[in-house]
Amino acid sequence: MTGEGTVRLRPPNNKLNERAVGWWRSQCLLTTAVPVAVLAVLGALIEPARVWLLAAAGALAVLGLAGTAFFPAWWYRVHRWEVTDEAVYVRTGALWQEWRIAPMSRIQTVDTVRGPLEQAFRLATVTVTTASSRGAIRIAGLDHELAAELAAQLTRITQTTPGDAT
Repeated sequence: MTGEGTVRLRPPNNKLNERAVGWWRSQCLLTTAVPVAVLAVLGALIEPARVWLLAAAGALAVLGLAGTAFFPAWWYRVHRWEVTDEAVYVRTGALWQEWRIAPMSRIQTVDTVRGPLEQAFRLATVTVTTASSRGAIRIAGLDHELAAELAAQLTRITQTTPGDAT
């Protein structure tokens, strides 16, 4: 039995911006490139361990490139978000999916963040902080203009929503 204003777990409707795939791929490449470069330099400098270090660098490079090709597209297919007058809904994760709901009455702050890579891809992350012990809800991979509009919308809605005394 549900009444008006009840918040239920349901799939969010909105996809992230398609540029999030490129942003995630860049992050994966950078995360892979640093250890591969370190192993390759060490392999060039330390002759007794050269074969093992260069083999490790090669294996890590192959795994990193495979992950870069596969995972960001998969993440894009699974990540969803939605904002209604009652709540913020977010679904993240690929293997272990996490569904989060933040009722408007529980929202404490709304922030937007744009790191250097996000700026290059014209993306932003909206962080919704609640009274939950699970921490903030993050919607990463939004167009930066949409993120600003969303933050303003959430601020307007939460200002007119009575707080939850529970």
